[in-house]
Order: sequence, then C-alpha cells, then structure tokens
Amino acid sequence: MSTINRTGTFALGDRTVKRLGYGAMQLAGPGVFGPPRDTDAALTVLREAVVSGVNHIDTSDYYGPHVTNQLIRRALHPYRDDLVIVTKIGARRGADGSWLQASSPEELTQAVHDNLRNLGLDVLDVVNLRSMSGVHGPAEGSLEAPLSVVAELQRKGLVRHIGLSNVTPAQIEEGRRIVKIVCVQNHYNLVHRADDALIDDLAIEGIAYVPFFPLGGFSPLQSSILSDVAERLGATAMQVALAWLLRRAPNILLIPGTSSLAHLRENLAAADLDLPKDAGVALDGIGAHAGAS
Repeated sequence: MSTINRTGTFALGDRTVKRLGYGAMQLAGPGVFGPPRDTDAALTVLREAVVSGVNHIDTSDYYGPHVTNQLIRRALHPYRDDLVIVTKIGARRGADGSWLQASSPEELTQAVHDNLRNLGLDVLDVVNLRSMSGVHGPAEGSLEAPLSVVAELQRKGLVRHIGLSNVTPAQIEEGRRIVKIVCVQNHYNLVHRADDALIDDLAIEGIAYVPFFPLGGFSPLQSSILSDVAERLGATAMQVALAWLLRRAPNILLIPGTSSLAHLRENLAAADLDLPKDAGVALDGIGAHAGAS
C-alpha cells in the first residue's frame, strides 16, 4: 500500500494536513444528488482513505444534499484527532438537483449549522465560502457581505478557519482585509491553468491552494502528452496528473474524489510517483498548448 507521507504537509490555519487528501463529492448519487448507488461501498472508501493516512477530507452539506456529510459521520465518527474536515457553504440544491446561490445571512448561518449537525461536530475546522457569481468560473463581485457573516460565525466559535472558493485574486485581497484566509479552492489542473500566478502568490503568503477537479472532474483529462508520459513511467494518466500537481507548488493540497476503492488506491499511489525532469517539462507544456482556459 502506498504511503502518502512522501507528499509532505502544509498548514491550514493551526492544523497541519498531508498534501494528498480526499474529496467526498462523488460519494453522493448521480449529479451529486441523492443517495449513493452503493452505501456500503461509499463507507468503505471513506474508511480506507483514513486508514491509508489521509487526514484532509473535503465535503459540503449541499452534496446530496446532506448525503455526503452523513456518510462521513457514519463511516468515521468519532473522528481521529488529526483528521481535518473542510466544508463549503454559499450554495444549495433545488428540488431538481440544480445548483443555486445561498449567500444570505440566514442561508449561510443555516448551512454552518447543517454541516455541524450532519458531521456530528461542535466546530467546523475550515469553512470555504463559495462564490456563485460565475457560472463557468470566478466572476468579480464583492464578497464583503457574505464573508462578514462567516467571520461572525467564527467569532461565535462555530468555525475555526475560513477559506474561499471559486474566486478571483481581487476577491481574495478583499477577503483578507476582512478575515484571515487559510486556503483558496479554485478550478485548476494540468490543462486548466488560469491560476498559475495566483498559486505562486499564495505560496509566498503561506496560503494553501486546493484545486478542485484536479483530474478534470466528470470529464477526465485527455492529452496525448499526458498519456505518453504515463505509459513511459508505467503509471496511469491520473496518477501522473496528480504527481504533476504535487510537484507544481508546495502549497497545493490535493482532494481527488472517487466512489471506487480501486480508484482511491490508484490516486493515493500517485504519492510514490517521481516525475523525471524531462517528463515535468513535457507536462508543463500541456497548459501552454491548451491555453489558460
């Protein structure tokens, strides 16, 4: 079994996590809505992740909704002292499974209480405020009002640390004037490279960058360069994509998600993959070919 200790660690506020974690989104049903097809399999994946050394789990109560957090509680509660559970608020699900903005003070407060209840916690380690202003990516707009609500919940002792998700550099700067930001969670991977400069700036500030869709999301990354490197190294394309992210910057924390035990083990094995310099150069070029889309 792979050890993820090789990936090193990074700080999330006063907590320290290993750089290779687990994203729980795909444990819910199709479209991240409703219960999983196989509840026992979902519980097994969560337990295997923690047994394998994962101590950073990413989730949200709007996955399901409620489903993913309830699975985490059922599988892992009472939680290990070193386990850091990071959640997101700022959205809700419509009855048809649609993704809707939920950023009023009442909605944000309810979301924190829903996360606490369904996870079985008294305080949330990290809460990411997700901006829903952009449909296909971040869009400018002030986060002062919703972020001030989360900061007040932090002062009340319900939230330990605060992060931002789906945001622009200007929104991060605004957020840091309001409250300490410990992490940023945006769309980024081997192909989707719009945040290259932002990642480096955050690294200087000691702020974690957590890419969502590190493997392309529900449309896996496709690249002949990636495939060629993977074949040469005797690895899967997904393992190479994760290894590239770990190499990209020391403040990157990975949360690849899966509902499959085999895929979980494959993802964690990326910790053992060393990328030769020439392979890294070839992979770096994928973003240039694809453009910072």
